[in-house]
Amino acid sequence: MGWRQTTSALSKKEQAALLEELLRTGVMAEEDRLLFAMLMPDRVKRMQDVLNTRTNHITVLTEGVDDPHNQSAVLRSADAFGVQTLHVVEGRAKFKPNSIIAKSADRWVDVVEHASIEEAIDQLKVDGYQILATALSEEAIPLEDVDVSKPTVLLFGNEHHGVSEQALAKADGNYVIPMQGYVQSLNISVAAAISLYDVTTRARHIVTEGYGLSIEDKQRVFKNWMVRSLPKRSLGVYKQKGLNAFERETGKSE
Repeated sequence: MGWRQTTSALSKKEQAALLEELLRTGVMAEEDRLLFAMLMPDRVKRMQDVLNTRTNHITVLTEGVDDPHNQSAVLRSADAFGVQTLHVVEGRAKFKPNSIIAKSADRWVDVVEHASIEEAIDQLKVDGYQILATALSEEAIPLEDVDVSKPTVLLFGNEHHGVSEQALAKADGNYVIPMQGYVQSLNISVAAAISLYDVTTRARHIVTEGYGLSIEDKQRVFKNWMVRSLPKRSLGVYKQKGLNAFERETGKSE
């Protein structure tokens, strides 16, 4: 057949129930049965479990973060805390995460690149988000006071210069992570991890409807995950049998 499956921990009955549930809930389209058949059911079940924790209620926007280590760490934190989308405005360096540091998070998190910080903030506001920048100022509120009942973007700036004046002017406000020591700043990767842990933990308990992904986003993300999980040999088979759906659905080529 062009691919090989090893033994699954799921029984045949459990595999059939998993397939039926994915189709019934709309997470998987009927046309994607081929993908399901090409993957270990245990892997598909894991993807389903993770997908059910994903959110776009909270998202991240980075502005001019140049260090690949920091790019990768923010991406990894987004994945760890269930944030599905990372918005990026490049600085002097291209957004090119280090795969070792990212731990393959770039396979599971959607990255949206914007031409400018103004365009990014304007678009996110149109999408219904409040924009909160990390910045030390008299108006800054403590992280724990961020209103997570609203769809929220956490904005992080360049490693050396922070969030730009243009971004601060367009943001809805700014916040700080309260600290007790002499040093009153954190590396962006650490600040992002602390911030995401706090806001996603609180939002999951506060937002009863709309925290998880929409069914349309679930279906799109789930299909992308299945395609990206295929071994190279299986991917070749899928490209033949799936009518080059890999490029069509994900915008990527092997």
